[in-house]
Amino acid sequence: MLFIFDMGGVVTTTFDMQVIFNKLNTTKEDFFNICNQHNDNIWDKLETGNISTVDFWKTFNSRVESLQRNLFDGFLKIGGKVKSSHEVQIQNIPKVEIDLFRLYFNPKIQEKTCELIKNLRKKHRVVCGTNTIQSHWENHTERGDYAIFDKTYASNKINCAKPNPHFFELILEAENYKPEETFFVDDKQNNIDAAKSLGINAELMTTPEELYKKWKKYF
Repeated sequence: MLFIFDMGGVVTTTFDMQVIFNKLNTTKEDFFNICNQHNDNIWDKLETGNISTVDFWKTFNSRVESLQRNLFDGFLKIGGKVKSSHEVQIQNIPKVEIDLFRLYFNPKIQEKTCELIKNLRKKHRVVCGTNTIQSHWENHTERGDYAIFDKTYASNKINCAKPNPHFFELILEAENYKPEETFFVDDKQNNIDAAKSLGINAELMTTPEELYKKWKKYF
């Protein structure tokens, strides 16, 4: 059988994007609105490997500077009236000079999940199926986190991200397994739903201990 494990939130702790929002003095909503400005979603492009981290932050900075310039010009045109709290927030977003995704990325290993993977690999094929970005891929690689798997399928390398069902189709094709022969675990329900739509046996992650109990029968 084939077992597919998500990475963040399953094998390691997940990355908390709130630290990025706090650093930029912005909200999750505004951050992703900036990412998707002009219907050109640079976050999606980053996650599917279609732009580098350097290009992401370069474009993000450019978009913020444009918003701030437009707000300042509008401020002058209306005679310098008090700005709304949202406008003040946009004006306070600083220029990003360093890769914040890398700077704040310090995942911790879930030991019980790793124990499960090692036991499953004695009889089965076990791979990683993860949505990730260049900075996090490089960090995990340097730490040797992917070495626990037979192979890793990362969104930034296969140019497709969950919950797109094609993400799973690519893995099944590469591994030559049928959906009914495949098990998948993830900490996000929409990814679970996408896998199930193909007939994959999918399990929503609760705790490493609970997953171990459920899957130890396959050792």
